[in-house]
Amino acid sequence: MTAPLSHIRVLDLSRILAGPWAAQHLADMGAEVIKIERPDVGDDTRGWGPPFAVEATADRPGISAYFSCANRGKRSCAVDITKPEGQDIIRQLAAKSDVLVENFKVGGLAQYGLDYESIKAVNPRIVYCSITGFGQNGPYAKRAGYDFLLQGMGGLMSVTGEPDDNGGAPVKVGVAITDQLTGMNALAAILSCLIKRDQTGEGDHIDVSLLDCTIAGLVNQASTYHVAGTVPGRMGNAHPTVVPYQVFETADGHIILAVGNDGQFERFCALAGLEHLAEDQRFKTNPQRIINRDTLIPILIEVFKQRPSADWLAAFDAASVPGGPINTIDQVFADPHVQHRRMQRDLAQADLGTLPVTANPIRLAAHDTTAQLPPPHLGAHTRDVLRDVLEMGDDHIDELDRAKVIEMR
Repeated sequence: MTAPLSHIRVLDLSRILAGPWAAQHLADMGAEVIKIERPDVGDDTRGWGPPFAVEATADRPGISAYFSCANRGKRSCAVDITKPEGQDIIRQLAAKSDVLVENFKVGGLAQYGLDYESIKAVNPRIVYCSITGFGQNGPYAKRAGYDFLLQGMGGLMSVTGEPDDNGGAPVKVGVAITDQLTGMNALAAILSCLIKRDQTGEGDHIDVSLLDCTIAGLVNQASTYHVAGTVPGRMGNAHPTVVPYQVFETADGHIILAVGNDGQFERFCALAGLEHLAEDQRFKTNPQRIINRDTLIPILIEVFKQRPSADWLAAFDAASVPGGPINTIDQVFADPHVQHRRMQRDLAQADLGTLPVTANPIRLAAHDTTAQLPPPHLGAHTRDVLRDVLEMGDDHIDELDRAKVIEMR
């Protein structure tokens, strides 16, 4: 079956995570994605290990586990954009592409004639996506932005972690969530602009920043501030507006109870032998439970300690009460439901035989949404890209290689 984006060519000049994450999704949906990398070193994350899927050698960067999470489905083309000949290669490729993704500092590509206005001059239909820490304008525009910094500046860490009176401190999310939010917002913008282009014939310049996406990702916490004027704080694993919705210690571990409505609270009370709480006016509705949280939660804490986790989870399942375990990552991929959903895939990799990757979470009836091309070695496709896309002859390509404008493996 034809993949949804099999007609789209993407020029990926980004590195680290936010840009590559968006471009990988485009590849998963069938787009041809050409990853432009610096000769000799490539994407910064190639060296972000151990662990390495493929170890580096004296003359070749490796493939770290980090790099492999965001670069499947792409062809690597190593081009030195500081050289005029390299800049010309990028412009020629852009002229034949639908999308360009970059995450250079603001103005960083203008010195090479690869900024939006320069690329638009050779391809008015291109959708040009610029990803930065702080956006294309504003007092912080020229600052470098990293996920950890933006989790702090964007307010996310102020609502993550245990409260001060419980010995807590601000805590970052355990994955680069700001990069992921930015990558998915960039993806949504790219697809929107492609639809518009098909109607109008005009491309666009997308400005997406880690700070803006982190702030937008505050969702209900930001709305609480807007509506009530109160500043949300850290509540550990509790929820600010739903009770009980948190982690509880059991006789042998910890589990999650996620009561989302009053009916679920009644069923929980019945299975826990706490029917009287469901009839208590202090706890009968969610607003009342929020007001009386400090009275209700200590009661539940003591009750949960009386039974092991497995007993609680079985009772939850039987009564249709939302709850679950706190899995380690190995337990996640061993879970029979996760295995049924095929969230781990093995890609054929010349150096390893197979390379395990996490699958794209979207399912389509007519197309497998996890690209089968493994994360590439640096410059593995340079010759193919220049020959197939730009119709360069091998002699010209070899000349560029000798001049160190490109790198081939």
